[in-house]
Amino acid sequence: MMRAVLRHATTPPSDPMPTTPTHRVLIVVGDATETVDTLYPFYRLQEAGFRPVVAGPERRTFQMVMHEVRPGWTITREWEGYQITADLAFSEIDPTDYLGIFFSGGRAPEYIRYDEDLVRITRHFFETGKPIASVCHGVEIPAYADCVRGRRMATVPKCRFDLEAVGGIFVNEPCVVDGNLVSGRTFHDHGHYVGPWIRLLEEAAARHPTGADATTGVTSRAGRG
Repeated sequence: MMRAVLRHATTPPSDPMPTTPTHRVLIVVGDATETVDTLYPFYRLQEAGFRPVVAGPERRTFQMVMHEVRPGWTITREWEGYQITADLAFSEIDPTDYLGIFFSGGRAPEYIRYDEDLVRITRHFFETGKPIASVCHGVEIPAYADCVRGRRMATVPKCRFDLEAVGGIFVNEPCVVDGNLVSGRTFHDHGHYVGPWIRLLEEAAARHPTGADATTGVTSRAGRG
């Protein structure tokens, strides 16, 4: 059983980074966030020179899970995964301080999507056209925030209704890029959609090297109206 806790996942003191990353990117989590959904983009952000900032309903440690459809099963099975500690609570976040956002999957989104501060944060990124990524059940958060009307998105097929019920367009592909919005179906698609999202972040960072708030210059086509 996995019980390791990822505190801030910073580089160990014995192997210091040359400089502190200027640009911060939010990763949204809660209890039952999917482990692989979360950790792959977390470390890809570090690799690309960004600072991932984990955000949850409270500033505490959250239990992640692992999801997989095993042979002979028609539904997802769940196992306990690693734990991860949120750097900030949603209520503490000023979204103008962040370059982009990632909506992880698992069961967490169906519970945390109702958080008023998370709705506020989500709408900021859609309205300003900053780089956004979503995987699996992560779609439930921008769907509830009324941000996906007319937007093309990939998600796990069981969440197709959540997307289409609020005017989104379901696309069953490993990577869907719709302006500033990049999405994948499950963690099996990480190698397809995370790279394009990272490139959007790099383009946005190049335009604003100081880390100041800025839109990406990509049409956002935000869904509120």
